[in-house]
Amino acid sequence: MNVILVDDHPLVRKGLAAILSLDRAIQVVGEATTGSEALRLMEQQNADVAIVDLRLGEESGLDLVETAMSRKVSCKFLILTSSTDEEDFLRAKRMGVAGYVLKEALPEELLHALLLISKGRTYFDQGVLDFVMNTRKSPDSITDQLTPKEMEILKELGKGLSNREIAKKLFITEYTVKKHVSQVLAKLELTDRTHAALYANAKGLVRYVVN
Repeated sequence: MNVILVDDHPLVRKGLAAILSLDRAIQVVGEATTGSEALRLMEQQNADVAIVDLRLGEESGLDLVETAMSRKVSCKFLILTSSTDEEDFLRAKRMGVAGYVLKEALPEELLHALLLISKGRTYFDQGVLDFVMNTRKSPDSITDQLTPKEMEILKELGKGLSNREIAKKLFITEYTVKKHVSQVLAKLELTDRTHAALYANAKGLVRYVVN
């Protein structure tokens, strides 16, 4: 796996390079400190993944990823950050980044994330999920608020299934699924399906946090 490191701090880049060197299947093929440098590297190097800092000095790592995607850059993106800001995370997820990892993560976690990404999957740091979905409701209170059928719907949302897929799996109509989804969102005070999926994962209602 060929990896590009994008971070404006030399020590961070060196630390990342040292961690990645622990896996012989990973090779760092370039380093960049700014968005423009990173874009040039992405277009010149045959990189599989770009590890991008969320904050590149006064630049935004997410803006960089958005620009790279608009230019049809072939590599995937893993955001590395010390921020647990909900909007940053949700924006990154909507954009289709392959990974989102906190800088406080263990080296093994970063390597695991890259392994999953190399297999076409995604990885979102459990620490981010827990923080983003740290609602006022305890896990036990979920069953008090939702009916058994709504709990089923929430679990399937956590797995990323569409209304049609849920309907087929639970042997109910899409209209019924849509109605249950609306009730789940209202009862748990969640804004959309993405929040519901993150909530289900953060509360342990599904067994995995990767796709």
